[in-house]
Amino acid sequence: MTELVEHGHLFIGGQWVEPLGTGTIEVVSPHTEQVIGRVPHASQADVDRAVRAAREAFDEGPWPRTGLEERIAVVSRIKDAFAVRHEEIARSISSQNGSPYSWSVLAQALGPMMVYDAAVTVARAHSYEEHRQGALGPILVRREPVGVVAAVIPWNVPQFVAAAKLAPALLTGSTVILKPSPESPLDSYLLADIAREAGLPPGVLSVLPAGPEVSEYLVAHPGIDKVAFTGSVAAGRRVMEVAARNLTRVTLELGGKSAAVILPDADLESAVAGIAPAAWMNNGQACVAQTRVLAPRGRYEEVAAALAAAAGALVVGDPLDPATQLGPLVTERQRRRSLEYIRIGQEEGAKLLTGGGRPAGLDRGWYVEPTLFGDVDNAMRIAREEIFGPVVCLIPYEDEAQAARIADDSEFGLSGSVWTGDVERGIDFARRIRTGTFNVNTFSLDMLGPFGGRKNSGLGREFGPEGLDAYLEPQMIHLPAGYLPPGARA
Repeated sequence: MTELVEHGHLFIGGQWVEPLGTGTIEVVSPHTEQVIGRVPHASQADVDRAVRAAREAFDEGPWPRTGLEERIAVVSRIKDAFAVRHEEIARSISSQNGSPYSWSVLAQALGPMMVYDAAVTVARAHSYEEHRQGALGPILVRREPVGVVAAVIPWNVPQFVAAAKLAPALLTGSTVILKPSPESPLDSYLLADIAREAGLPPGVLSVLPAGPEVSEYLVAHPGIDKVAFTGSVAAGRRVMEVAARNLTRVTLELGGKSAAVILPDADLESAVAGIAPAAWMNNGQACVAQTRVLAPRGRYEEVAAALAAAAGALVVGDPLDPATQLGPLVTERQRRRSLEYIRIGQEEGAKLLTGGGRPAGLDRGWYVEPTLFGDVDNAMRIAREEIFGPVVCLIPYEDEAQAARIADDSEFGLSGSVWTGDVERGIDFARRIRTGTFNVNTFSLDMLGPFGGRKNSGLGREFGPEGLDAYLEPQMIHLPAGYLPPGARA
């Protein structure tokens, strides 16, 4: 039996403190359906206290005025601690959200290391002050830290998403209030320990596990300068609406319904080997999952057989078993949601090629078989709505022009891929799709480039110089005619 993990304090302003509220969050294992953890539920009063600490640290403390190399040293120590504690982090997250342990090691623990490392590389190369010749005379353009950041993260890849927000915020000199999801708060306590040991000054980081009501209070707080949010489209719209009252800056990384397009000249074996892990990754609980697969009509049956075989070969089971490739969904609510969409897909006329129910031998836990629908029309709900479960749609197309139209016919625009024997053809296809990221004959996420969505998939970018700029405010200083900066003087 898994040992119960209990925490009685909140991490506010860099210190472990007694919560001001009395609420608690119970963490339930999606595998055993038993309570495995208990933490305080942050209250609005706790938010006020965290915002005060963050404001003081930003307005008067040393962190925004610390040199870049010193901030890099602290962030690098956070990254190094992830390397030391990666197995502990991976197990903590898998026990809470059902991510297969082998996937968690790579994406939930080592992935954040890559985020911190890439952010350091970008921060070192970035320009924070530059002299320009303006239309009316010389100008100095400065980039300053944005201020107090509210980082609201989801349960599916909590430390990866936390790193995507923490790394640029800390490196640019901002302070952060991190709001983990109530489904997966335990790993945030590990992060708080790591940050404290890394030497963050008082006030720079607070961690407040809480539900939607307290999250909204945080987003609406007048002491917040920027909100960085990852989650559903509905929640993102609400974040934007609430933040607009104070004209608070927002970046939103929201949902997806990404298409993986197999062109007629693709090598099917390598295409399916790349698409299957991208389609059912993290039990289908990934915003970038390739959940619509487009196959040419002339190769449709071949693709259907290969993809169904790949789904059927996935090892389903205990997320903490290293052999598991697909674990349970995070909550009973998510399991019911996936099963409801499977019912809808059948009613809409799609053909169930594999899966569709509870895996054999797993009578307990929030499991759904890896499921593949064939003969899907892109107008069906299962092709248009984000299911966030292990349900994939196979859609036939007649020619490349139609494939591009179908791939782009979505309210989402986050990710996608194309599989072809001609890379240049793939690049040309990618240029036709309105998504924030796209892949040719691969599926990856490079942290040195911009990541984010178009359409309902969000606003703004994370990673790369573009992601760092989201945590910087430009200031223009007009200078007198004839002024030369010291380095340009004779």
